[in-house]
Amino acid sequence: MASALTTTPKLSTTLLYRNRIPISHYRYHYHNLSSSFSLPRLTLSSFQRRGTRHFTSPRAADSSNDSPPSAATRNYDFDLFTIGAGSGGVRASRFAATYGASVAVCELPFSTISSDTTGGVGGTCVLRGCVPKKLLVYASKYSHDFDESQGFGWKYDSEPKHDWSTLIANKNAELQRLTGIYKNILNNANVTLVEGRGKIVDPHTVDVDGKIYTAKHILISVGGRPFIPDIPGSEYVIDSDAALDLPSKPEKIAIVGGGYIALEFAGIFNGLKSDVHVFIRQKQVLRGFDEEVRDFVAEQMSLRGIEFHTEESPQAIIKAADGSLSVKTNKGTVEGFTHVMFATGRRPNTRNLGLEAVGVKMTKNGAIEVDDYSRTSVPSIWAVGDVTDRINLTPVALMEGGALAKTIFLNEPVKPDYSAVPSAVFSQPPIGTVGPTEEQAIQEYGDIDVYTANFRPLKATVSGLPDRVFMKLIVCAKTNKVVGLHMCGEESAEIVQGFAVAVKAGLTKADFDATIGVHPTTAEEFVTMRTPTRKIRQKPSSEGKTDLKAAARV
Repeated sequence: MASALTTTPKLSTTLLYRNRIPISHYRYHYHNLSSSFSLPRLTLSSFQRRGTRHFTSPRAADSSNDSPPSAATRNYDFDLFTIGAGSGGVRASRFAATYGASVAVCELPFSTISSDTTGGVGGTCVLRGCVPKKLLVYASKYSHDFDESQGFGWKYDSEPKHDWSTLIANKNAELQRLTGIYKNILNNANVTLVEGRGKIVDPHTVDVDGKIYTAKHILISVGGRPFIPDIPGSEYVIDSDAALDLPSKPEKIAIVGGGYIALEFAGIFNGLKSDVHVFIRQKQVLRGFDEEVRDFVAEQMSLRGIEFHTEESPQAIIKAADGSLSVKTNKGTVEGFTHVMFATGRRPNTRNLGLEAVGVKMTKNGAIEVDDYSRTSVPSIWAVGDVTDRINLTPVALMEGGALAKTIFLNEPVKPDYSAVPSAVFSQPPIGTVGPTEEQAIQEYGDIDVYTANFRPLKATVSGLPDRVFMKLIVCAKTNKVVGLHMCGEESAEIVQGFAVAVKAGLTKADFDATIGVHPTTAEEFVTMRTPTRKIRQKPSSEGKTDLKAAARV
């Protein structure tokens, strides 16, 4: 019986790792994979309660089958040692402690800008990602609100002015509050917090700035860092970390990149009245998103004054004697920028962690390879969050962390479920999406019905602004299930979060049609679309293959 209790999930021969693409575009079948093993479920009474700080024997998810015999009986400082106190690491550590494990987390000292020596409890999302970005989005939206208000009778004796220093000071005060809350969460769960940089010495040992800690399991949750290509003049460039903490607002900024980070910052600085230019290598922004959404958001952002330089690849950044910057591309040179920001992707933060020395396998871009249960090629070492480059979203990291804690410390193997994960781009206007794009739905389901709406919202009829909304449903023709839902327009993130429940639950178009809308709202359009914009039916080509591009109208 004891051997059954100590069985662990084995590393599968096919490791689960994927390139970073928008999460709405993954195939949605992971949750249907059957487990290759069966474990008896342990209850919390199987463990010593909190305060005792160590498990009784037998231990859940013991790695004795994969480790030297002495590892099964070895005494460790902790049951779990987590490197990185971001969203996934804090969630896994807190849950593990709740399940009775003795847990420690190490994290670098707090700073608004990350480096090899600075970080902070809370991680990227809380300190230099989702939260501060959304605060700046709020700040930047007021200029549009002022413009809208004039059509509703509001008059201003003078042009409203924005004070950048007030915004940044208040933002930083909120970050300090939040990192304090995260520390309290760990403390209240009896998780030991160690400040410093962790490095793995062997499969059960971590060195934190010269102090050695041993643990039965090690979790890596160090996230990612912004990546800036090595081109001449790259030393003059800022990344997203720095853009959130500038000493002064840019007067004229070049943003290099066409992904969601680039578009979000373009909207922020445009709303704060900076002159914004976006340089993208391709013809369209947001590679991997739905084609109609890509076209729509670029058009709407252009109407708000953002200038897009398409099919332009920066070759050098040149600094003039007066301090201004120029961007040299394959098509020419654009001058006069006060700031140049590169939003050219993020890379897993795995340098100098000692992973190679202990045999942890990684991809070419430094992402840690893991199996379906977030276990690495070394049985006692696990990884969750952006460092694995699966779906790089905070709520996904939280899910992975919670699943890992159950797998190891409740002997309840749980695979993270990546089906129907909603996401948003906080551009202006924002985007909300869940499920595959039209192009991917054709590949996944074959025959689909597509419903779209492109209209002027009620507010714009009085404001006089050229704002519009685009909404889209993708329905599997064979099952009538709504498999994809996309929106670009005000409040799209809030709206799509609600409808994501319906998509996740597998509701049909008939279920949508039977739902009474809330009037007058934009959201009601999703339950009042009656006639398909187009029906896609795959027709075999002369060679017996489907012409997907033709079927998708691309």
